[in-house]
Amino acid sequence: MKMKGVLYFFPVLILFMVSCENDLDKVKLYGKGEKAPTETAKNIKILYSDSAKVQVEVTAPVLDRYETENPYIEMPNGLQAIFYDRQLNVKSKLNADYGIRSEREQKMEARKNVVVVNQNGDRLNTEHLIWDEKKQKLLSDEFVKITTKDQIIYGDGFEANEDFTKYKIFKTRGTIPINTNTHVKDS
Repeated sequence: MKMKGVLYFFPVLILFMVSCENDLDKVKLYGKGEKAPTETAKNIKILYSDSAKVQVEVTAPVLDRYETENPYIEMPNGLQAIFYDRQLNVKSKLNADYGIRSEREQKMEARKNVVVVNQNGDRLNTEHLIWDEKKQKLLSDEFVKITTKDQIIYGDGFEANEDFTKYKIFKTRGTIPINTNTHVKDS
């Protein structure tokens, strides 16, 4: 009789163990004593506006908000930011595998496979980019590659307006075509 009770108990114990699931990243986080997010949201869309005009739309599959001395939000699974003009035409798009935004400083960092494309089709590739919301600038101090219709330019750092139509590349290198069709007057 004792054996029958053990046989019933054993499958229930196995079922209980299988149905329990722990997110290993969260368990590690709590084990290290690190701060857990105060809010977590999935499939978010944030609209930044000025005078009731949408300027930027940020979407992310996951957003974690941390209430620390310097509050911040983290987008650990990537993000997309779309920059609009006053008529809601797309000026540029930014994609990255990771993002973090300091709420007080109003700066967002995009990391890992950062790509920015402007309305002209110019494309920026880098691993680290800062969007300074107050200054409306994109900045990087790391390797950048800018691809336009007729050239590829490399550099170590750059600065641009947030629609990525005017930019400066630092420590520039690459092949830049020179127009040789100039009219030279024979003497």
